[in-house]
Amino acid sequence: MRVFCASVATETNTFSPLRTDFSDFEQSFYAPPGEHPETPTLCSAVFPALRKRAARGEVELIEGTATWAEPGGLLSAPTWQRLRAEVLGQLKAALPLDAVVFGLHGAMIADGCVDCEGDLLEAAREIAGPDCRIGATFDPHSHLSEKRTRNADIVTVFKEFPHTDFVETGEACADLTLKAARGEITPVTSVFDVRMIDVLPTSLQPMRGFIDRLNALERSGEILSASVIHGFMAGDSPDLGAKIIVTTNDDKARGNRLARDLGMELFGFRGRAAPEFLPPVDALVRADKSPRSPVVIADVWDNPGGGVAGDSTILLQHVLDLGLKGVALGTIWDPMAVRLCFAAGEGAAFDLRFGGKTSAHAGQPIDARVRVTRLVENAVQSFGASVVPLGNSAAIRIGDLDIVLNTNRAQAFSPDLFTNLGIDLETKRILIVKSTNHFHGAFAPIAGEILYAAVEGPYPSDPRRTAYTRLKREIWPMVDNPHHEELA
Repeated sequence: MRVFCASVATETNTFSPLRTDFSDFEQSFYAPPGEHPETPTLCSAVFPALRKRAARGEVELIEGTATWAEPGGLLSAPTWQRLRAEVLGQLKAALPLDAVVFGLHGAMIADGCVDCEGDLLEAAREIAGPDCRIGATFDPHSHLSEKRTRNADIVTVFKEFPHTDFVETGEACADLTLKAARGEITPVTSVFDVRMIDVLPTSLQPMRGFIDRLNALERSGEILSASVIHGFMAGDSPDLGAKIIVTTNDDKARGNRLARDLGMELFGFRGRAAPEFLPPVDALVRADKSPRSPVVIADVWDNPGGGVAGDSTILLQHVLDLGLKGVALGTIWDPMAVRLCFAAGEGAAFDLRFGGKTSAHAGQPIDARVRVTRLVENAVQSFGASVVPLGNSAAIRIGDLDIVLNTNRAQAFSPDLFTNLGIDLETKRILIVKSTNHFHGAFAPIAGEILYAAVEGPYPSDPRRTAYTRLKREIWPMVDNPHHEELA
C-alpha cells in the first residue's frame, strides 16, 4: 500500500499587526522530504505514526514536506502559492497512491485564499483520485468548511485544550485512513454547526467531562471518531465557530443524530466553560497574597499562539509599579533586545529598552537597568514530545525580577522555558506566562495556584466587538439564540 504524507500548518490571526511569509516557516520548522525529525511537532504527528507502519512493512511511505509557522498575521499570497505547489507537486510525483495523510492546523488564511486547508484538500483529491483515501488532522482552534469534509475521508482533531493529545490524534488519523484504504471500514462524516464561539479549555469542567465521554464513545466501538472544533475567534472566516464532527462506519443517520445531540449539549456550555479572567492588577494582587506558590498567571491575550507578537509590557509594568518580589516572566519577544544582550555578554549590567514594539495597544517599551544572567543560542522549550524553538534567548534581571527575552516567537508551554535559561523556580513566588491554556499541562504539577489575566491588547478577545467581514451565519455571543428551531 502506497501512502503519501505532508504537513503545512499555521494559525492566522487576521486582526494581528504581524504578517507571515516563508521566513516564518523556516524559522519555526521546515523539513523537506525525508528530513522530518523522529520527534513530532504539533501538526506533524502523522509522520512518526506512519513511519511506524512503514517499519513494520504495512505501507510504502512517501514523505513530503513538513512545515509549521508560529501563529501570526495574514499569510502572504506568494508564500501560500509556494507551499501549496511544493506539496501538491510532491503528491503528484508519488502517484499512484492508496492513501494520503495530511497534518494540518485548520486556521490558515492567506491573502487571496480564505480556506487554505480546504483548497489544499480539494486539489489533493483531484490529483489522487476518488478511490484514494485521504485523512487529515486539525487543531480544534480552526475553521471547518464543507470543502474540507467533502474531500477528506477521515478528519481527526485534538480533543484536549491544552493540546496534549496531538500524538494520539495523528496516530488515530493514520490508523483510520489506512483501514479505509484497505476496505476494512467505510467512513461517513457527520457535522453539526454549534453556532457559537467561546473559550473551551478541557482542563476544567464542563469540557473535561464532555471530552471524556467522546473518548468513551470511541472506545465502545459505536463510532469511529468524534471531535470538537472550537473555532478561532481571531480569524475572519465564514466558517468561524464551534462544530461537532462524528465519523461512523457507514451509518450516516446515527452520525447525524449524535453530532446534533452533542452539538446542542456543547451549546449549553456557552458562557460558562472559560476560566475566570481577572483584571491584570487583581490577578497580581491575588497572586501576591496567595499562601500557595508559585502562582502561575497566564497573560491570555498576549499569546503568540494566538497570532499576536507576545511583546506586551502591560502586565510587566504593573509588576514594577506594585514592587512585587519573586517574579519571573516568560517570554517577551524582542530580537533586537536579545541581540544587545548577546553583545553585552553574560553578567553585564546596562540600560536596555525592550518590549512594546509591535502594537499601540501592547504597552510602552520598558526602559530599565538590567543584568544579563544567561545567554543561550538556539534555546528551546518542550511541549510534550515536541521541541519548540525559541531562537537565541536572554535572561535578564531587574532587582529579583527575572525576564526571558526570545528571538523566535513562541507561547509558554513548559517550566523549562525558565530553567533552560538558568532561572531557579524554587526562588519564585509568581510565574507569568504568555499563553491561553497550553501552559496548563506542564505547569499545573508545580503550581500552587493558576490564575488567568485578561489584559486588553491587540488580540480580538470579544467577538461582539470584532469587525468580522466574512461571517454571515448567526452565532453566539453576537446573537443570543442562533438555534431558533432548537430552542424556541
